[in-house]
Amino acid sequence: MRKGPVRVAVAGDAVTDVVAVLAGPPVPDTDTAAAIRFTGGGQAANTAAWLAWHGVPVTLLATVGADEAGAARLAELRAAGVDCPLPPRRDAPTGTVIVLAEGGRRTMITDRGASLLLDPDEVALALAAAGAGHLHLSGYPLLDDRSRPAGLRALATARDLGLTISVDAASAAPLRQVGGPAFRSWVRGVDLLLANADEAAVLAEDSGADPVDQARALAADLSAAVVVKLGGAGAVWADPDGTVATAPAVTALVVDPTGAGDAFAAGLLATLLAGGDPESCLKAAAAAGARAVVAVGARPVGSSV
Repeated sequence: MRKGPVRVAVAGDAVTDVVAVLAGPPVPDTDTAAAIRFTGGGQAANTAAWLAWHGVPVTLLATVGADEAGAARLAELRAAGVDCPLPPRRDAPTGTVIVLAEGGRRTMITDRGASLLLDPDEVALALAAAGAGHLHLSGYPLLDDRSRPAGLRALATARDLGLTISVDAASAAPLRQVGGPAFRSWVRGVDLLLANADEAAVLAEDSGADPVDQARALAADLSAAVVVKLGGAGAVWADPDGTVATAPAVTALVVDPTGAGDAFAAGLLATLLAGGDPESCLKAAAAAGARAVVAVGARPVGSSV
């Protein structure tokens, strides 16, 4: 991977999260108490915000609606130091995700709105103009046929520009719908793939395999480094040659797990692009993920380190 401080272009989604931290399991047909917060969300936007928090120059390629929610999302991202060059869309509202967080787990109910209308030409032009050295693609654009052309165009443009590339597998349920083989065909040859345990099982087409074996198999198939996030069990990194590195999770009191994987990705990329080895990347990623879960919402709180 490329060393040194480089600008990262992050492509994918920017939405409004409605986060409800439940006091207990939801009870059908009656009330369940919760602490509710409206905040910025979207895997790509969250990762971009965390990269900026780490001091990495970052450009976000994502679309919001031409509405109050979209203006608020762009304003908070720009205030965090994220460049947002794509224009709002007037033909769709800003996406909204309802997040139900309870007992260290979270369930997402999604309306992706304008995020599904990423324009391939706009993405390609903005990526070429960004001056980035690395593209990080959220898998969400690839998981819907309306946004897939833009995701594939981002990958092709990054290859043409000679950028290094990482991809996050995004979400197990829509990944299962498109199928592991299809997704692998879209991302084969990237430099780095990130997935959680459920996503890795879908991609490897072997839900019973050991995560280390899954990571090794995927790395060999994709000719890429593969990182599998294992929650409280830590994370594993596998290179195409079969070399493996692992790191434990960092203990934290979980308030809201929303965005922990996005913070993990940003911590890993910030360290990797500064020249870190797999072990140091995983340790930095685990620390960033732990910082994310102790507050409500998916974005950084407080000053960077």
